[in-house]
Amino acid sequence: MSGIQLLQDIVIILLAGYMTIDQNGLVIMSWFPVIVGMISGLIMGDMHTGLIIGGTFQLMMLGVAALGGASAPNYGLATIVGVFVAVRTGAGIKAAIAVGLPVGLIAIQLEVLARIISNFLAHKMQTDNEAHQWHKMRREAWLGPILFSLQTALPTALVVLVGPQVVKFILAAVPKWVTNGLTIAGGMLPVVGIGMLMHYMPVKKFLPYIIVGFVLAAYLKIPVLGIALVGFAGAYWYFTSESRKADKAAAVTTTGAPTEEEDDDYDE
Repeated sequence: MSGIQLLQDIVIILLAGYMTIDQNGLVIMSWFPVIVGMISGLIMGDMHTGLIIGGTFQLMMLGVAALGGASAPNYGLATIVGVFVAVRTGAGIKAAIAVGLPVGLIAIQLEVLARIISNFLAHKMQTDNEAHQWHKMRREAWLGPILFSLQTALPTALVVLVGPQVVKFILAAVPKWVTNGLTIAGGMLPVVGIGMLMHYMPVKKFLPYIIVGFVLAAYLKIPVLGIALVGFAGAYWYFTSESRKADKAAAVTTTGAPTEEEDDDYDE
């Protein structure tokens, strides 16, 4: 292995690890496949292939979002691994997808595991905070970013150091009860996350919008993009109407009484 290839291997692994930290932190780089695909292609010396593979996984990612604690395939990780395999072996886009997708699916299980461990870590930090052991708590806080970066860095390192065959071997070697357990845990997380979101959201105030969204998705089978556009229209209407009410209320407070034009607006 040449020095350039060794440097590429190291930077690709670091990119995979940093992508997750950036996704949950500053979001300087972005974890979208088209972005990490371009960066991976630049590292591997073939940006054209990186953009094609990144665009392919970006299309797969459309309409898929990890909301409320849900876990979705890590298409950013799939892109990084796919670009590495395609450029290093010269196998092309089909091989990139064939290897990248299983890695992205493995990342789901690793993400669930990282969240479970982070839950215990958060309780430990809370205990240290109550005991005024803040130096210890700050040291433990670093374990969170490290843990989440490992969930993408480790699969990438396995593919880089051992080869694409390791992915298929892991999928075949892991016991069914392990993958089934992690799948069940991953299925529970969306329910918990949505419950937490609804606890803090003014559900009673916006209940009609929630019902409309449910009917559009469950009964009319409208795609996510269509529901998002309807939601955007409702949010825009609500924002503009509330802004007009706030302006009128401010005018009444300032002048002490509404003008004739404002009074006519109230009558309308």
